[in-house]
Amino acid sequence: MVTSPKMLIENTRNETTNIENEVIRRYASGAKTVETELCCPVNYTHKYLDLLPLEIIEKDYGCGDPSVYVEEGETVVDLGSGAGKLCYIMAQKVGSKGQVIGIDFNPEMLNLARKYKPEMATKMGYDNVRFVKGKIQDLALDLERAEGLLTQKPIQNISELSDFEASCQQMRKNSPLIASNSVDVVVSNCVLNLVRSQDKEQLFQEIFRVLKRGGRAVISDIVCDEDPSPEILNNPELWSGCIAGAFREDRFLEMFEKAGFYGVEILVRQPEPWQIINGIEFRSVTVRAFKGKEGACLERFQAVIYKGPWKSVRDDDGHTFYRGQRMAVCDKTYQIMTNPNSPYNNDIIAIAPKQLIPLEQAPPFSCKGSSLRHPKETKGIEYKETRLAENANCDCGPEGC
Repeated sequence: MVTSPKMLIENTRNETTNIENEVIRRYASGAKTVETELCCPVNYTHKYLDLLPLEIIEKDYGCGDPSVYVEEGETVVDLGSGAGKLCYIMAQKVGSKGQVIGIDFNPEMLNLARKYKPEMATKMGYDNVRFVKGKIQDLALDLERAEGLLTQKPIQNISELSDFEASCQQMRKNSPLIASNSVDVVVSNCVLNLVRSQDKEQLFQEIFRVLKRGGRAVISDIVCDEDPSPEILNNPELWSGCIAGAFREDRFLEMFEKAGFYGVEILVRQPEPWQIINGIEFRSVTVRAFKGKEGACLERFQAVIYKGPWKSVRDDDGHTFYRGQRMAVCDKTYQIMTNPNSPYNNDIIAIAPKQLIPLEQAPPFSCKGSSLRHPKETKGIEYKETRLAENANCDCGPEGC
């Protein structure tokens, strides 16, 4: 029997609905009773757990701890915040000057997280957490506002559906749930794998959109060493169990790169698989990636020296840095490489020019290829200074001058 294109579309739609419904059902169940098989167990820093209600601790489902990489005073978004455990941990870390926003689209989980908000604010001495309803692949749409529109005016026909979609688009544009370039850190704990395959590219674009320049994503998730089989992919229970939607490990990192991130790095990789199904290994990893390499390349006669130990390394823009060599870089790359919070900072020596050209006067810099920077370029052609050591004429022995 030949399956028609219409039947194929309908079958795909039904499978997608089954998967989404199973995810909603299982995590709603996990908000009511403890689901021990949802993701793998994680050890958190004990001092941050002391303030948390036992119900939140017991009904938390994750595979890593990205909160370790959050700093005081930062604005943080937690994708798929669930019962709120990670949010309440990070609320203590960022302090009263920071802010934590938890995003989830499961009503049961949102209710559980919000239930303890007054109690946690009293214990901490400040209120810096809020929980909002949204899909993590669409961080611009406030689902509670959208649902409010439907309550006021239920959709009766195609024309009204079009009007509703137009209203949602206006909300995304004029009053986004999470504004562009507004967040220091985006974290997630074993949730990205619950998003449908066709939405994952948009998911990474949304993470990139909301981050400030210089911001970073720290994501803990389940990855696999081989592509999941069709049997795994079509099993709704394995989707809700963080298996079927797992990223292949190499492609997980490529998704960050494709979205525009730089400095993509595996921070933690579970040595032993969490689960093995038909010979395919599934394990937890935590990955960090930075935003900020977009923009013009300007010449300010800066250079960097790669310390080693590798003979040479290449960055995300194709620049090759040779050990011990002064490499010419544009101002943007120089700032990325030498910023104290940069992933490259510990491996790079910064060579600043004697006289720094103002940005508004800096000419374009060609970032194609890699070239050495002559010392006279950073010192200046007319640099003729002579400076001798104070004890230049002494006889230096084994014990010094």
